[in-house]
Amino acid sequence: MQGVRCCHGRRLADEVLARRPAGSQAQEEARCGQQGVVGVAPYPARGHRGRGGVNRTKIRWLVGDGLPEHAAMIEAVPGVGNVGKLIVDSLVEKHPSRSIGWVLHPDFPPHSTLDENGLVTPPRININSVLLPDGSTVITIGGPLQPMTAAGQHEVAESILALAAESKTPRLLILAGLASGTDDKGIHVICADPGVRDDLEADDIPVSREHPKAGMIGVAGLILALSPLHGVPAIGLVAETLGASADVLAADRLASWIEVGLDLPLSLDLDSTEETARKLMATMEVSGSIEETIGAEESEGSSDFYV
Repeated sequence: MQGVRCCHGRRLADEVLARRPAGSQAQEEARCGQQGVVGVAPYPARGHRGRGGVNRTKIRWLVGDGLPEHAAMIEAVPGVGNVGKLIVDSLVEKHPSRSIGWVLHPDFPPHSTLDENGLVTPPRININSVLLPDGSTVITIGGPLQPMTAAGQHEVAESILALAAESKTPRLLILAGLASGTDDKGIHVICADPGVRDDLEADDIPVSREHPKAGMIGVAGLILALSPLHGVPAIGLVAETLGASADVLAADRLASWIEVGLDLPLSLDLDSTEETARKLMATMEVSGSIEETIGAEESEGSSDFYV
């Protein structure tokens, strides 16, 4: 028996569960795992995956069926200055890496693209495994888009946190940019969990209690805010930026701060970040026309702190 594909309320889901033979849910989960898809949550009873409804996010594994052991997970999506995205993309470009999975969601912009082999691929957020020079592995989660709806952004955030929790991620770094003046070059460390904040301050890392004043919108803000509910040690790292389409200097400052402050040897340089920025700008020219086609508009004031 197939799982419920759309949610018509918790009551319907409970009735479906009651009619299912014993052990059938485990069989269904095993079948999904064999096909390389997790996080589908066909049944709302699955705790963090769809409380009160079905989480429509799917994770398609390209290599294996889960994350390898890693020192950190780094997440970034397009935002102010694309600071975090520049770092994530530069890591994938410069160091040995491979794409191990896709995060898929029906609320992503409907723009399929050609890959390096000339094959059409769906809109997605990429999961990559990156080998750093010291031999440690980091997982990067990023892409050129995020869901166009609030519900979709929430579902993707929940699924990323569930993946981090299941993989026992030591720390999840959420990278972002904050529109600031020309002389502002600070890095703000922010948290949602008082325990994580205490640990950082014990290591002499100052944690901001003032930023972001305007709050955070989008997938990144939700990942950070919801992280305590999943027991994931998440840290928001926000670089002040002029807000240019690709602020290479802000990305370089943030990468250097991560190396020194968190002892994570990203080993990025300005040249590699600039090359990534050129590729990013070419991608953004295409995505801009898609946004016009679907009529996506940024709400007034959201550019103050969009991550």
